[in-house]
Amino acid sequence: MSTLPIVTIPEKILRQKTRPVTKFDKELQQLIDNMIETMREANGAGLAAPQIGLPYQLAVIETPPEVDDEGNEIEGSREIHVIVNPEIVWTSRDMVKGVEGCLSIPGYVGEVERYDAIRVRAQDRHGRKLRLKVDDWTARIFQHEIDHLNGVLYIDRLTSPENIWTEEEFEKLMEAKRNGHEHSPVVGD
Repeated sequence: MSTLPIVTIPEKILRQKTRPVTKFDKELQQLIDNMIETMREANGAGLAAPQIGLPYQLAVIETPPEVDDEGNEIEGSREIHVIVNPEIVWTSRDMVKGVEGCLSIPGYVGEVERYDAIRVRAQDRHGRKLRLKVDDWTARIFQHEIDHLNGVLYIDRLTSPENIWTEEEFEKLMEAKRNGHEHSPVVGD
């Protein structure tokens, strides 16, 4: 496996609709393994093919780990999803706000409202049909990555134009909130 270069804005491919994957061959399997390695190396929760410069309907997602009572990661609790040619076929009525970042927009985070739960129809890495129902943070990651396949970035979905911060600004806002300054413009206020 090897890591791949991640494309950042303003690269045009990040704004283009992708094409369906039709060949589930050895090259695709290698690409998927390299995407997983790249996502992990970059500390990402997901990675879509356009982010590595490829116009295909393909994304990899790794769920956050479960933690024990002491807050330590439970080994083996992360789940990898490979979604090929995905389509959101159902959404919950409930929407939730959350802060997102993107490997293709380094150094920034923004507040985005997403569906709390979704159902996705896709294919797995071998072309087998796949149906998934995901919720909470995992649903957010799925929606973020599927957006990439349609040329949409999280900055297009900000709850308000001013709800984007550098990572440093956001950390300061969170620190202010933890210290009791309730009037900071932070998610959840």
